[in-house]
Amino acid sequence: MTDLTDLTFAPGRTALEAVGLGARHRRHRWALRECSFRVPAGRVCALVGPNGAGKSTLLSLAAGLMRPAEGRLRVFGGEAGGAGVRPRVAYVAQDKPLYPDFTVADTLRMGRHLNPGRWDAAGAERIVRGGDLSPGARVGTLSGGQRTRLALALALGKRPELLLLDEPMSDLDPLVRHEMTALLMAEAAERGTTVVIASHILAELEEVCDYLLLVAGGRVRLAGEVEDLISAHRLVVGRHEEAGTPRAFAPHTVVESRTTGRQLTALLRTDGPVAGAWQVSEPTLEELLLAHLRSPGAPPLLAPSAEPRTPSYRTATGRKEAA
Repeated sequence: MTDLTDLTFAPGRTALEAVGLGARHRRHRWALRECSFRVPAGRVCALVGPNGAGKSTLLSLAAGLMRPAEGRLRVFGGEAGGAGVRPRVAYVAQDKPLYPDFTVADTLRMGRHLNPGRWDAAGAERIVRGGDLSPGARVGTLSGGQRTRLALALALGKRPELLLLDEPMSDLDPLVRHEMTALLMAEAAERGTTVVIASHILAELEEVCDYLLLVAGGRVRLAGEVEDLISAHRLVVGRHEEAGTPRAFAPHTVVESRTTGRQLTALLRTDGPVAGAWQVSEPTLEELLLAHLRSPGAPPLLAPSAEPRTPSYRTATGRKEAA
């Protein structure tokens, strides 16, 4: 078995890699199907998609709480949930499950006992003190913001190399959400932690994330560096009175096209300049994501950094699996 200890932060290291990944809900409907992507180590990755797209399922698979129905998901080169990988991963679920009868101090003591040899007591206590949480306060009496802070202290105290967050700020007001996001990013930057954060707050993701996974219909639609994905698209606006798509768009991939009155707005995956008297600009991350979310039939795009490195093979039945 490969020793991962000294390789996690090496240049070019892969944090997550999926090849032909699939997962079912209770052995019936597919939650994820034929998902292949890679997330390099050290990135802050936004995991975006509509409700039911498979985001929580993907995080549960990466945390080792579920097993794939097909394909593979590797974490730092090892099987997700494996004994050599599990101590390196921390996961904060959307409901932030903590023991309500435990005190804050009890919760941190539990973190220390569950993570022998890795626990950063000083770091966890610093996060708790920053929110004026009394060590004797019971978890069940804490506000939403205080619970989030304690859950992050528990996760970051583990000194994870991969931090998985499922809508961690969804129940917080904007001020507390901003404070918690700043805390999270500062801690992750200091430790070189890879972060995968699922969120519906698109505008805030643009400020903190440098990598993107867009999942829709159980499949990966966009993956790669935010800058690369944005630069591959153009937002095109102009007057258009004819029926159908403008002929000037023919050389390009039309992700979305909408007409309001006589004005047409389109998101294109361009192949060279756009001919005609159009206003052409780079989309914001929010504009890019909204267009793809409104157009689930648009062709997927994986940047080179998001393409899996693991080769694949075909079984006797012809199904493609990770080697």
